[in-house]
Amino acid sequence: MKKILFATFVLAAQLFFAQNVFLTKVEKTHDNTDRFLYKIDEEKKDAEYLGEIEVQGFSKNDAEIFSLIYKKAKEIGANTFALKPFENVDGSWQSVNPANYRLALYYLPKDKLLNQTGLLYIFASSERDQKIAVNKVDYNIHPRSYMIFQTTLGEVYTISTKKLLGSAVKFQPKENTINQFFQISATKIKSDETGVGGLNLKSGDIIGLEKSYAEFLSLIYNKQKAE
Repeated sequence: MKKILFATFVLAAQLFFAQNVFLTKVEKTHDNTDRFLYKIDEEKKDAEYLGEIEVQGFSKNDAEIFSLIYKKAKEIGANTFALKPFENVDGSWQSVNPANYRLALYYLPKDKLLNQTGLLYIFASSERDQKIAVNKVDYNIHPRSYMIFQTTLGEVYTISTKKLLGSAVKFQPKENTINQFFQISATKIKSDETGVGGLNLKSGDIIGLEKSYAEFLSLIYNKQKAE
């Protein structure tokens, strides 16, 4: 009997803490074949609204959750998304809660996307603080947080992990080079079959993230000032 009760408790706990992704509203569908799913803000005024997704429950496996979001978004032909915050009792908008949030899904022609070049994003892993150096300037990024750096065309940037046997990545922004996204982590992230939600470069503890997945992280992670 005790074993049965314990097994029931474990199953109930797993269900309670599981993160679920629901396509809660479909206004219309689009037949585009775009493989990207980018975050938008100001561009919403020019985007075609398609529907909504709601995420319930917290998970540390951000790549898996994004993969589920991506698949549901593609069911209705979305290529962009934006946070749709919940409203407080006083009429103000709630900040992002990683355990429960909504995303509005849109279709937007790629040439109408803004702020696609000139920025460097560095994310910490979800486990612990990460010490890094960008061009020999030291920073400490908190768990589930990220920093944004404005880059200069033609300048060489070196990101290192500040460890005895740590890693380093160099890149040089060129004209029309898209924003760069890296995560500092000791864990491995595997790319899925579509190439979305995984890595496209890995150097030890420094992982180059695919743009769609990185922009999702910038929604559910905390933005930290690069000081």
